[in-house]
Amino acid sequence: MPHRYLTTLTTPAVEAAQKQYGSHSAIQRMTSSWHTDGVLGDDEIGFIAERDSFYLGTVGETGWPYVQHRGGPPGFLKVLGVTNGASRLAWADFRGNRQYVSVGNLGASPKVSLFLMDYPHQQRLKILGEAQSHDARTDEAASLLEQVALPGYRAHVERIITVSVRGYDWNCPQHITPRWTEAELAPVLSAAGHQPGDRRPR
Repeated sequence: MPHRYLTTLTTPAVEAAQKQYGSHSAIQRMTSSWHTDGVLGDDEIGFIAERDSFYLGTVGETGWPYVQHRGGPPGFLKVLGVTNGASRLAWADFRGNRQYVSVGNLGASPKVSLFLMDYPHQQRLKILGEAQSHDARTDEAASLLEQVALPGYRAHVERIITVSVRGYDWNCPQHITPRWTEAELAPVLSAAGHQPGDRRPR
């Protein structure tokens, strides 16, 4: 099967830009042997399970894109399995600032882009899919709520978002600045005599 991520994004306008800047032939050669569909592999599933955040892109009825940061405990973004030949992702969407821009956009277009970053290892995974919002108060969402539940995490779940994967791609590490969370640095800081949250040199 052709590389669905690329075939989804490679529009006539994109090809025209590639030709204008002289990369079209090289891109064609480079990607001719790439083959992925909507089913995530073990590497992708493992990578997703370790993430504590991602960026979600949606498009509104005005045609403007909107990018939102979603976060939670590591593994809050779940891979539920494969349905109709595509991996299915889901996460519990918590009550936030109540603007509901992303949720509203999904009512107009289900198309989304997920951008997952691993800053320490300079890796990024991009996923294209079609999303659906499920109100957590409905009976229909009960089984989904069980699958995305985060025991001990205190936040009000308003809805569950599911995504049917349409394509994915790993991006090059160029210009990804390594960054570490406090939790990732904790063992090193502890060995150096620092306590979590301590900003003073010892």
